Amino acid sequence: MNALRPITALIIFLWGSLILNAQDQKPANLDTAPPRIAYLGYREIYPGKSADYKKLMITLSRGSDRVETQKFWIDLESLTGNPQEIIFSPFDSYEHMAQSNAEWSQLLGAHPDLDRAQQEIEGEIGSQSKIIAVRRDDLGYLVENIDFSEMRFLHILEVRVLPGHEGDFAESFKIVADAYSKIHSDVPWAVYQIDAGTSVPAFIVIRPMAELKQNDDILTLGGTLADAEGEQSVETLTRIARESVVSTESNLYAVNPEMSHVSKAFAGTDPKYWIHRPNQEIRPEIKADPKSPSSH
Repeated sequence: MNALRPITALIIFLWGSLILNAQDQKPANLDTAPPRIAYLGYREIYPGKSADYKKLMITLSRGSDRVETQKFWIDLESLTGNPQEIIFSPFDSYEHMAQSNAEWSQLLGAHPDLDRAQQEIEGEIGSQSKIIAVRRDDLGYLVENIDFSEMRFLHILEVRVLPGHEGDFAESFKIVADAYSKIHSDVPWAVYQIDAGTSVPAFIVIRPMAELKQNDDILTLGGTLADAEGEQSVETLTRIARESVVSTESNLYAVNPEMSHVSKAFAGTDPKYWIHRPNQEIRPEIKADPKSPSSH
């Protein structure tokens, strides 16, 4: 692999935001802020099963609205890379995650229709992987300005590093954040360190976007990095890429509100987009439970 490719991905991913128009700032909303703990479930759906999967997810989402579960998620559909879905679930802590999972299991046991929908969904998934990541507040930039309820697209950069080189990654992103600050950029991004689900140390960098056109000017990048931080910083980033970074993968995802289930406080910031209306529901044909009396 070309040693410059990983750091080029970092620069394009982050520096592309520097030339975007300034965004209006508003008070931080804790209900819509990037969570401290993020669960990401990557799913590849069997070929030809995407429509069935979508119908089942919509049914599960509507059912979750009806029973008012505390299990929340945002559905993300890939626009680049391999076709896949990401279930992005926010948590305040590992304890919160455990409580949410326990409550969800009890809820499925009490609502057979939702349990069957969940089982049908699992049957449509060809392969899946799951990661848990912890927010690194020392590496993000203006994280307090991120409002997930305004997100319509999400750019995710995953960076895998050699064991023992996590500090080098942190150094590289502090350099980038310093340059952002020097030119007074108001485009935020958040960094998460993967805590479980990968074989090597890894980080994910997320950049939420309200509009896809925010990526239009990325290809026009010039010497922004050198102008902001100087050639020495460029050399440091290049060294880190050569000595520490194993690989990078950058992909773009679109939010699907119909297949998501968010809190009332979250949805209330943009109810027309997030709150489901009854006539939106698409009920799939769910196989009858052979144990149910009605099936005999």
